[in-house]
Amino acid sequence: MSRIDETMEFIPVRIAILTVSDSRSLEQDRSGQVLVDRLQAAGHILADRKIMPDERADIAEQLRAWVADEGVDVVISTGGTGLTGRDVSVEAHRDVYEKEIEAFGTVFTIVSMKKIGTSAVQSRATGGVAGGTYLFALPGSPGACKDGWDEILSLQLDYRHRPCNFVEIMPRLSEHERRK
Repeated sequence: MSRIDETMEFIPVRIAILTVSDSRSLEQDRSGQVLVDRLQAAGHILADRKIMPDERADIAEQLRAWVADEGVDVVISTGGTGLTGRDVSVEAHRDVYEKEIEAFGTVFTIVSMKKIGTSAVQSRATGGVAGGTYLFALPGSPGACKDGWDEILSLQLDYRHRPCNFVEIMPRLSEHERRK
């Protein structure tokens, strides 16, 4: 069963938060603020925070910029994961991924099912890796951000989490580049 090994030292990671919205400002961004508050309370570092409209190319460009930034280990976006025509965060993330973490969306759906039942089917959370950086797209509601952080990311981004976690394999995410 999963657990936190308190005998190990916590390793903070540098996390950038991107809110995808056509209508919100940073002052109105409750979902992004939920993520900022939780990552900082956990002991992680807020590397950057931005808000931008639902434009696939622009979102992908920002994700690529953070992937290229050595000061960012993880990017979490919120918003734009639904089914409407303007919801393009998942597609933008997939434009950037080198590898998709398919189980992230599956686990998020399982977590969501416990809270909102079959309405979870309308959300398309996703996760992946590019350039040694983790990228996650969460739905735009504060509740979905709480669920994604509290039930998945807070554990997988904690080096002390057992039996395994994302942090312990960070140094190996780009090992394919060393073979060239």
